[in-house]
Amino acid sequence: MAVARDLSGGKNNVISVIGDGAMSAGMAYEAMNNAGAMNSRLIVILNDNDMSIAPPVGAMSAYLSRLYSGKTYRSLREAAKQINKRLPKILANRANRVEEYSRGFMMDGGTLFEELGFYYVGPIDGHNLDHLLPVLKNVRDMETGPILVHVVTQKGKGYGPAEASADKYHAVVKFDVATGTQAKAKPNAPAYQNVFGQSLVKEAQKDDKIVAITAAMPSGTGVDIFNKAFPDRTFDVGIAEQHAVTFAAGLATEGYKPFCAIYSTFLQRGYDQVVHDVAIQSLPVRFAIDRAGLVGADGATHAGSFDNAYLGCLPNMVIMAAADEAEMVHMVATQVAINDRPSALRYPRGEGRGIEMPEVGVALPIGKGRIIREGKKVALLSFGTRLAECEKAADELAAHGLSATIADARFMKPLDEEMIMKLARDHEILITIEEGSIGGFGSHVMQFLSDNAMLDSGMLKFRSMILPDVFLDHDTPAAMYARAGLDAKSIVAKVFETLGKDYKTETVKLA
Repeated sequence: MAVARDLSGGKNNVISVIGDGAMSAGMAYEAMNNAGAMNSRLIVILNDNDMSIAPPVGAMSAYLSRLYSGKTYRSLREAAKQINKRLPKILANRANRVEEYSRGFMMDGGTLFEELGFYYVGPIDGHNLDHLLPVLKNVRDMETGPILVHVVTQKGKGYGPAEASADKYHAVVKFDVATGTQAKAKPNAPAYQNVFGQSLVKEAQKDDKIVAITAAMPSGTGVDIFNKAFPDRTFDVGIAEQHAVTFAAGLATEGYKPFCAIYSTFLQRGYDQVVHDVAIQSLPVRFAIDRAGLVGADGATHAGSFDNAYLGCLPNMVIMAAADEAEMVHMVATQVAINDRPSALRYPRGEGRGIEMPEVGVALPIGKGRIIREGKKVALLSFGTRLAECEKAADELAAHGLSATIADARFMKPLDEEMIMKLARDHEILITIEEGSIGGFGSHVMQFLSDNAMLDSGMLKFRSMILPDVFLDHDTPAAMYARAGLDAKSIVAKVFETLGKDYKTETVKLA
């Protein structure tokens, strides 16, 4: 934006605000390197709310920051630079370093940014406007750049419950303002990320080569549970998904069994590394993909809509999706057993179904699904946790006199070709259901059926139910899946549509 302003001949200020957590991501340094080299007038405000770069600051630091950002000091500094140009090179270099490192010493850490080409100001107490505003006015009036203003703040400042909680209140549902208690329904089943964490602990107790990696999401993925049991075998690399993937690849080359637990939408950032550092070398990195499918209050930014498509096209990849929490326990054990190629296990945000849990996980046969219910006319082939909705749909179809088979694919890659062929041969209608975009499980099934001439005769009516081609705003998961057309009612409606019948009319007849 600053370059666009310069190209257009504009004079406006361009201000970028970045959090200290994001400073662990490579893009921040790539951008700073670019901005520093171009010397474009850009103001960057680093909001440091975790004291990860500097300790709390007081009046002296605020005074020095005002001094160093003020016009008088900058004029003297510029004059010194002009003088330095006339000095022998060795003296000029030493003079520059004395000024730079003295400011870095007094202000605790600005040297890094200076080396990248930024004029560093700070740290400033972001909650003290008497200190902050004069500095912001000074940097606003600078005619050269880029400038980085280091502001120290406290997350949730002034609100006790948020101040006391390091990992909550970033986004909230309805809550009691006085106590901070969030109005969440009591779960009647374990959360999927907790099942993952607990299952991984049990596997790691038997295998000391298992390690866990996450990118700043230990509690969101369940890695925090593993960390409590095996702190020396847990690695949180910060907001650096690209590094997390390659780090896991390196561990795999040395005989370890890395579980790289990353949200589906965040794994997109490390896709190049998944391809080049893992898949091409067929390294046994185990990807635990949290937030698969729609994610309720987390919204479109965290929705795991695309991993079926972007991982499914990669050779050497095993892809699984748990239909429920019990299946997930077995799939973690399955990943432990896969030692010749990468694997991915996707699981959703939220609670499971409340079914009986196995004591220990048992590795599943690779690429083999299971038949849940036998029927005759309709086959519902589910990949993931839509299986529960398929069962509801089958009950309603039975009330309409339509017998439905329900199958749990378990694996998207490799497909259970034998099971799919049987479903295609024995049923008039075959419908796939998945919590993902176009290009995923349904596309793979269709490709297989097409390659085997199962769609040539017109005898089989095939349909694929996927997420719609839009970004869905946050809502309750149930409401989101209804809007996406992936709930039981929508599945029944799709069957009637495939038969050339109207769902509403058939429902009235039944009533």
